[in-house]
Amino acid sequence: MPALPGAAASTEAARCMAARGSTMAPGRVYDIVVFGASGFTGQFVVEEVARAAAAATAAGEGQLCSGRLRWAVAGRSREKLRAVLDRAAERLGKAAPGEEVGVLLCDVSDAGSLAAMAKQTRVVLNCVGPYRFFGEPVVEACVENGASCIDISGEPQFLEGMYLKYNEKAAEKGVYVVGSCGFDSIPADMGVLYTRDKLKGTLTAVESFLSVKSGPEGLGVHDGTWKSAVYGLADEASLKKLRKQIGYAPVPVVGAKLKKRGFMFYSPEFKEYCLTFMGSDGSVVKRTQRYLHTELQQTPVQYGAYVTVGGLGSVIKLMFLGMLFLLLVKFNFGRKLLTKMDGTSFTMTFFGEGYSEGQDPQNAKPNVKICTEVKGPEPGYVATPIAMVQAALSLLEDSASLPKWGGVYSPGAAFSKTKLIDRLNKRGVEFSVISKPEV
Repeated sequence: MPALPGAAASTEAARCMAARGSTMAPGRVYDIVVFGASGFTGQFVVEEVARAAAAATAAGEGQLCSGRLRWAVAGRSREKLRAVLDRAAERLGKAAPGEEVGVLLCDVSDAGSLAAMAKQTRVVLNCVGPYRFFGEPVVEACVENGASCIDISGEPQFLEGMYLKYNEKAAEKGVYVVGSCGFDSIPADMGVLYTRDKLKGTLTAVESFLSVKSGPEGLGVHDGTWKSAVYGLADEASLKKLRKQIGYAPVPVVGAKLKKRGFMFYSPEFKEYCLTFMGSDGSVVKRTQRYLHTELQQTPVQYGAYVTVGGLGSVIKLMFLGMLFLLLVKFNFGRKLLTKMDGTSFTMTFFGEGYSEGQDPQNAKPNVKICTEVKGPEPGYVATPIAMVQAALSLLEDSASLPKWGGVYSPGAAFSKTKLIDRLNKRGVEFSVISKPEV
């Protein structure tokens, strides 16, 4: 069974730190700790970290100690944590976690245990949501104790609240707090940046269209994800107040203003009805664009996010399924039905427009277009762990490409200059150009 490394591990960590010139403080036994590892999402993140650890050992390179990814699982029950590791071992075979994986006991309601966890690792992967209720104690513990923190929150109130409270302190400590590093909202945020980088000219506006293909057993949606969405939608008023407190500078509109669409509309490109996407993508992308414009003087990109739903019959079915969903999440058998995910996949298509080199965006119509795509496996519990773990590896291995100062960042702001997109491509979340720029 997995056990906590002892004094030997601490000695190895110190030797490794000296060898690679890391800024990691003495006593950091682990590179990554998965907090909430025995939760529904956490178990899939554990499997993905185990794969990354096996790959690091096989490659034997990078900033990880001796080619090894040193990691641990954390939560309230030792038995449940060990069961998760056993399940990962059973599912992964040769990529199974071994005896070196640590087991840390801590509770989100126990500040001392969170601090002890944060002191032992370079990065915490926080899988305990809804984050509006359970996220802040983890962020606080990480910032106070010098660990970076990654979450998969799709809750703008939480994400922007953490920016207001902890951005300056995180900068002082030199740690990175990066939210929404799952399906919400890495495909959207990094997809916009990928589209910008592939356009020969200046990108000024992008619309994304999400299509989800369900497998033979249906679409996977977990109760916790549903709760996060419900709480977020129910608390829009507080988000407006929060943004007033932050005092965001307005993001200028460059080039032709992006056309605002109705809540539901017909897309001739997809020959389907589409809805405004109600997730966090829009707010996350806007935070990234504000940062890139304010801090790096880059041209901000306007953004609209939508989801395809099919023909008129599908729209009617969607309304019915929404009511059915409300009923199913109340019962255990319903939650099991809602977590079927074999064969499910997603495609996010980006339509971008802008201006060719030498063209003034302020005095002309857009004359360049581009279409890109991000494709991946089931969004919630396959693509999300991949995105979360690869974001953590970018923090660990691409440190020279991160923002100069620590702070609370959106994914695009933190990872715009890193190898994150390359990492995601290798793990099956694929970015590609569908049509070349054309005037």
